[in-house]
Amino acid sequence: MTVPRYLTGDGAGIEEFLSKFDVFLFDCDGVLWSGDHLFPGTVETLDLLRSKGKQVVFVTNNSTKSRADYKKKLETLGIPATTEEIFSSSYSASIYISRILTLPPTKRKVFVLGETGIEQELRSENVPFIGGTDPAFRRDITPQDYKLIAAGDESLLDPEVGVVLVGLDFHLNYLKLALAYHYIRRGAVFLATNIDSTLPNSGTLFPGAGSMSAPLILMVGKEPVSLGKPNQAMMDAIEGKFRFDRSRACMVGDRANTDIRFGLEGKLGGTLGVLTGVSSKEEFVDGPIRPAAYLDKLSDLLQGAK
Repeated sequence: MTVPRYLTGDGAGIEEFLSKFDVFLFDCDGVLWSGDHLFPGTVETLDLLRSKGKQVVFVTNNSTKSRADYKKKLETLGIPATTEEIFSSSYSASIYISRILTLPPTKRKVFVLGETGIEQELRSENVPFIGGTDPAFRRDITPQDYKLIAAGDESLLDPEVGVVLVGLDFHLNYLKLALAYHYIRRGAVFLATNIDSTLPNSGTLFPGAGSMSAPLILMVGKEPVSLGKPNQAMMDAIEGKFRFDRSRACMVGDRANTDIRFGLEGKLGGTLGVLTGVSSKEEFVDGPIRPAAYLDKLSDLLQGAK
């Protein structure tokens, strides 16, 4: 297996690498920032790529924010961006449900385990949903709830729910998991915005959206269809929207088993790892999923500026 090229400090190598691509797909958390901390040189690096005529697309597995939310965050951090340049897992899931998934006319509602980002994108596609941030579901389960769920009572189990969509949920509880489990048992399609086990924030790792799906996977004995990286349904949707040549595109990420795998399985022309997020140098160099090249940090690309 080829050893990735280490580009930090190699100005000529950076120039050669950049010249191979017209489009750069960027993961966000762990690459451009961590939490609310923007990595130094990020804005200048993106400006450099744009000045060279490169197309920039922000591809994130974070489902808690909509594309509009991400645009605000990018601009707050000083990164110019349009909504159309952003492709999130919540948007990918909404597109899949509204335009690809075939549901019976009476089963078109989605039960959401997740935050407002999912809700906003479902609304943008006119997909009806329940759950999510509704305060009615942010509570402890009661003895009466057990009885109503066991009886299939419509006051708790909406008969129109045909999809369970799981994203990162900061208010996950037993009631939500119980309802999701029973919807899936009744035939609802099991979807996940992404299956990341952890997410980087404030210089360390926290539970990711995959940890929300894990209890349900154990309960129902099957995996959800994931609409985020590294699932290729997301890559197909991105290519369909932006109409780029995959051989002239590069995926930039901090995580080998999602970002880099996403680019490799999508047969992109290149993959670029950075060491400011989840994966270590050892994972990039010796692991089973390796980028074509890697950097200490994204701003090291400025070392190749001419």
